[in-house]
Amino acid sequence: MSEGVEITAEIIAEHGLNPEEYNILLQQLGRTPNLNELGICSVMWSEHCSYKSSRIHLAKFPTTGKKVICGPGENAGVIDIGDGDAVIFKMESHNHPSFIEPYQGAATGVGGIMRDVFTMGARPIALLNALRFGEPGHYKTRSLVAGVVAGIGGYGNCVGVPTVGGEINFDAGYNGNILVNAMCVGLAKTDSIFYSAAKGVGNSILYVGARTGRDGIHGATMASAEFDDDAEEKRPTVQVGDPFTEKRLIEACLELMATGNIIAIQDMGAAGLTSSSIEMADKGGVGIEIDLDRVPQRENNMSAYEMMLSESQERMLIVLKPGTEAESRKIFTKWELDVDIIGKTTDTGRLVLQHQGEMVCDLPIAPLSDMAPKYDRPWVKTAKAPRLDAGTLPQRDPIDVLCRLMASPDMVSKRWVWEQYDRHVMGDTLMASASGCDAAIVRIRDSEKALAISSDCTPRYVQADPYRGGKQAVAESWRNLIAAGAKPIAITDCLNFGNPERPEIMGQLVQAIEGMSKACKKLSYPVVSGNVSLYNETKGSAIPPTPTVGGVGIIKDISMAIGFSSARQGDMLVLVGRTRGWLGSSIYAREIENLIGHRPPPVSLSTELQNGKFVRKAIKKSLLRAVHDLSDGGLACAAVDMAMASNVGIVLDPHSTLPDNAWYFGEDQARYLLSIDAANYNKLQQLSVKKGVLLSYVGEVKGDDIRLGSARIRLSDLQIKWEQWFPEFMEKIDANAGK
Repeated sequence: MSEGVEITAEIIAEHGLNPEEYNILLQQLGRTPNLNELGICSVMWSEHCSYKSSRIHLAKFPTTGKKVICGPGENAGVIDIGDGDAVIFKMESHNHPSFIEPYQGAATGVGGIMRDVFTMGARPIALLNALRFGEPGHYKTRSLVAGVVAGIGGYGNCVGVPTVGGEINFDAGYNGNILVNAMCVGLAKTDSIFYSAAKGVGNSILYVGARTGRDGIHGATMASAEFDDDAEEKRPTVQVGDPFTEKRLIEACLELMATGNIIAIQDMGAAGLTSSSIEMADKGGVGIEIDLDRVPQRENNMSAYEMMLSESQERMLIVLKPGTEAESRKIFTKWELDVDIIGKTTDTGRLVLQHQGEMVCDLPIAPLSDMAPKYDRPWVKTAKAPRLDAGTLPQRDPIDVLCRLMASPDMVSKRWVWEQYDRHVMGDTLMASASGCDAAIVRIRDSEKALAISSDCTPRYVQADPYRGGKQAVAESWRNLIAAGAKPIAITDCLNFGNPERPEIMGQLVQAIEGMSKACKKLSYPVVSGNVSLYNETKGSAIPPTPTVGGVGIIKDISMAIGFSSARQGDMLVLVGRTRGWLGSSIYAREIENLIGHRPPPVSLSTELQNGKFVRKAIKKSLLRAVHDLSDGGLACAAVDMAMASNVGIVLDPHSTLPDNAWYFGEDQARYLLSIDAANYNKLQQLSVKKGVLLSYVGEVKGDDIRLGSARIRLSDLQIKWEQWFPEFMEKIDANAGK
């Protein structure tokens, strides 16, 4: 493309700017922009980069705390875990690219989130992912699952960072727009954290990593629009990743960081060279000049427009201290990475681009950043969902229900998935979340500490009641860390919603944020990083609202780490929390009664706090053998999880007043299932009375059957049902290939 192209209304619309936004640009420039300038402004003002529909609501989140070193605004959040150690983490979406090109979309999502973490000085130590696919019978679902899982495994395994946890849901609401949310956690020293604000005048700007190609152009713009029938034609906007280059880039950047040569560093993510250069300059209050002829290129005759908007992967931009250029270049040359000085910082406050001897862009940085659109979009409150009365539902054989639930797509074993991920590379994974723990547990090398990490969201709750569902997503994340023996510290999030220009969708986003914020404040669980992904819909059909929460907690003594795989014969099963038999928006209501959209369970944050503190105290006192938080499928499904992970039978006694199915499968919140040595029961009771916590004996660990009252099934038979669904589902992919 040439800067001489006439800027027409059609071209402006193709760049995603509405007339009002284009007028703001004209006012700031005092002239008509050329095509390069239009392209740069369009990506910086896209929803994906500017958060123009969500910024005013994101301000409601608590973002500070005793352990928070850096909250939102940088590449990732940073928390202090003591002893000079810091954890750097973030979650981000790669939804649109993964739907169009599943393997590369998912792979580059993993690569991008790792760069957000190591650009701040951390070595990545763990990856998680939260995946939402369409209904299993949809013609695209199997191929999307296969491609996404292969992409995540292929990239993470090659780089050598363990994928330790995540979640997978299936729902017809994702048929036309899957979700791929990737999370990375890294470890750094508190005195060696790097930021992206460029400082000083005349300092060299170093380009490092892979060469720039034409892949990913307009990727940020694509991620800021809904799909239509032409979605497949957007394949060229999907980036192509190279994990081996990423591995070299990690090592080279960490080596350079140890030299003290860096003033600022930024990865090239969405909008590539454009966003990295503008964000660095804006944060540092400087200008930047770039000679595009010096940008390493892997394709011939690339235009200025293509270079600035390319989202080629594995690239970084670094501002160097004066006099360190030769030493810095040598490091990247040693790691066989492309490297060149492409520009310098200036005192002009402008982005100036030179290409083939001509100035092809001259934009004021701060005004364009300050004037980025910030909308208070109209929204309407989601209608109050009806309450589901468990007493009106037919009574059913609890074992039959249990088998159907445990063999349903959301509840089945995901072994087929996680066996494709290297969970133990680096040698520090104590527990992956698929192996009998509510959170992944990763050891901090050369210490007695460990991290607990989880990913959580229940979209069906959020769809029925965004405020309550938002609270629940945070509360469940908090519970999962507690159940692993950790003290929860902070969260990252990925807010996945439909078109914010529709008031009902904007209402979902606003209410979910308010619910999440309320929970974060009450639980002292701040938001330190995150991502907003909007326009997740196809032809006007939006995804279920999905505010995914990634939580991180600290276990100060590894010996206190706990899961639900260590129950033993003769243990007592004890329930923490009150059971009212809430079935609204439960997995039971959906899978067994074919009912959706009823009011989800209430979330008492004071009870969550009280019960969570009690469980942590009981773990510290070594009173518990195994712990599992209750979520999908309630008490019975949690007990079966524990039985299968521990390879033991269990007996559950039905409640005397509630309908059996409500007692077994209700999804009341703030509950934990404990397996304890009978000798510890009195001590546990005394602690519960002291803490004001409701404790109930519900059964025992016994034999090799699952017994719900008088009904029973052999554990091995149930395990076969639980394990076989996913492999059988994925075996059908070859038969459907090309159809």
